[in-house]
Parts: sequence; structure tokens; C-alpha cells
Amino acid sequence: MFRTLVFLLWLCSTQAHAHELRIITSFPPSVSDAYVALWKSQNPETDVLVLNKNTVAAIDEIARGNGRGFDVFMASSPEAFELLSENGSFISAPSCGLESEDAVKPFALSSVGWTRRKESAVFMPGTWNDLLKPLYRGKIAMARPARSGSSHLMVEQLLQIRGWEDGWTYLLSLAGNLSTLTARSFAVPNGLIQGRFDIGLTIDFLAQSKSKQLDFRYGRPIMLTAARVGLLTGGFAQDHACAFLRLVLSEIGQRLLLTPEISRIPISPKVRESADSVPTDVIDALRLEWILYDARLSAHRYWAVNALFDVMITETLAQRKSLWARLDRLRGVADPTQLEEIRSLLTKPVASEVEITTLSEAISSGLRTTRLTGISDEKRNAMDTWRAATAAQLQTVEKQILFLEKNLP
Repeated sequence: MFRTLVFLLWLCSTQAHAHELRIITSFPPSVSDAYVALWKSQNPETDVLVLNKNTVAAIDEIARGNGRGFDVFMASSPEAFELLSENGSFISAPSCGLESEDAVKPFALSSVGWTRRKESAVFMPGTWNDLLKPLYRGKIAMARPARSGSSHLMVEQLLQIRGWEDGWTYLLSLAGNLSTLTARSFAVPNGLIQGRFDIGLTIDFLAQSKSKQLDFRYGRPIMLTAARVGLLTGGFAQDHACAFLRLVLSEIGQRLLLTPEISRIPISPKVRESADSVPTDVIDALRLEWILYDARLSAHRYWAVNALFDVMITETLAQRKSLWARLDRLRGVADPTQLEEIRSLLTKPVASEVEITTLSEAISSGLRTTRLTGISDEKRNAMDTWRAATAAQLQTVEKQILFLEKNLP
């Protein structure tokens, strides 16, 4: 049997073994186990060690030097590969006979949207804007972008499609309807099934792999992004890694994506065209000139967007939910002009896109530092500034709402 190990402490020694392949991935075991099983069916003599880790933690692991000798990295986050490519974390493609600069290849397509339980009595939202309606107060969950590559992908898509100001206006409005922010992407569909909340914002395959229990709807416009597999410098089994990459891109490897347990969209047009399980929305998007996701832009401001989300939303979620609920109760009884002024302040980001661009250029790297490496002075100062601005903003909103509550006709 193959060995899939999910643990906090790896092997004490990182000495190379010719019969061992090491994979680090943000995918849940349902995906990585399937590929390990396929590999083992063709290479029974090879041990495979898999570390399932969230995207941000995996980036940190690799960027710090790949000290535990992983050979392969697999993730849905395109900016993760941009960041690590800039860091020199991937071997050169000619090492595997590939026609590209580094050994990174797309192998599956995805997009984001929302999901609910099939038997749910809660109305299924039709558009992104539907999710802002008061009827969804306290009913929506999403993963925290600083812990989830797919959630960061969702945030960046909204910022890129709507623009910086309107994108944050949307996200800060959405905060009023959030029930919780989960620590991992797959906690969203799992929490739905357990009845912890009613609507989950997620990437397609996490919901579609549980299609017996969940319905999924794509957010429009559909912005497709590609999951990738890359071969890492510092690995010990380059020959096995190259073979694994070829297997993932092969017809059998692509068809594996179509199994119900994985439910991903193959990058191979041949496999997609021969399948009847590819969503019609995606087929239509592929036929049109679909909107391109700017992974380089996202990678450049990766830390800043995640940190800004945490400061403005994660750390103040309970307060924001309370303010939105009080604002709702004033509709129809208070001056609409004053209510709109409060709403505008409650949805205003505390940093402009220009400020974020300047900060991202000033800090040494877009990579998120961990408690092991500490946080730079530039990043700490930025977060302190944002926290102070957010606190002042919410304090003003609180005072204005309280004034209206005390002076109702």
C-alpha cells in the first residue's frame, strides 16, 4: 500500500532515497491519494510521502529552502507558483525535457462561486450581488484568505473584475452576512454538510466532489484559473518527479480528474471534449474570450491583500456584523441619505490600490512570513496603520448609528 502521511513533524533525516517521492500539496487527501494510487499502480517499488498543507503554509515551507526535500508541489493557487518561480524554487524544465523555462505545468481548470445543501430551504443566490441581501445575514461562510489559496483567489478575482475600490466595497458589505471564516478551504463544504451555515463561498471542485449533498453555482463573470504541478529544487528524486509530472499530464492522469471524488476540469481539451461531466458554464466560458486572471498582479500584492482582509474583516467581523444588523433596523425609519453616508463609510477600504502597490514594491518579498521567521518592520507598521484607521472608521460608524437610533421620529 502507498503511504500518505499528514503530520506536523517530518522525518528527522532528509537523506535522499532513490525509491522515495515527496509531494507537498494544498489539495485534500481525496485528490492527492488518488494520484498516489495511480502512481503506485505503475511504480509499486516507490514510496510516496505526501504533506497536505494549506497554500500559504506550503509557500512558506518551500520558500524557506525546501529543507525537507519535497520533489513536487501541487496547488490551485496560480499566484503561489508566481511567487515561488520568482524565488527560484522550481527546477529548469529541460531537466524533464519540457519546452518552458521551469518545470511548472497547468493540469486542471477551476473557478469560484457558492454552494448550499441540496435540501436547504434557503434560496440559492443567483449572482454575487444576491449574496449581499439582508436575508443572508449570518448565513454565509468562506475560508480566511490568509489561510486558503482558493479563498485568496476568490478575493483577488473580485478585486480584479470590480476594481480595487468597488471590490473592497463588495467584500466589506459581504462581511455583514458572514457567519464565520474557516481556517481551511475544505471546511466550507464540510461545514455546510454539518449544518453549521447555509451558504458557502468556495472553489468549484470542493463542492462538486460532494455533489450528492451540495449544489454549486458559478459566480459570473466566470474567470477560469489553472491548478498547477511544479517540480522543486532541493528535491531528492528528480527522475521520479519528472515521471510524476508526465503522469499527471497524461490521458489517464487527466481522466482521473473526472472521477466524482475529485470532480476537476482537465486542462486537456481532448479529455474535456470526451467527458460529459464538465459543467456547461465552463464549456461556454472556454468557447468565449473569457476574462484572464492576472496571477502576477496577485502575487505582487499577495501579502498585502491577505493582511488587509484580516485587519478590515477577520479581526473586526463580530463588530461589523453588529453594525450591519443595526443599520438594517434603521432602514425605512431613518433618513435614507444619512444611512447611505454610513454605508459608504462602512464599506470604504483603509488603503488605496496605489498605497498597496507602493508598499508591495517596498517590502522585500510578497511571501507571507510566519511566526518562525517573524514579520518585517514595514509589514508591521502597515498593519498598525490599517488597524488604527479601521478602528477609527468603525468608531465613527458606531457613533453615527447610535445618533440615529436615539433620534428616531
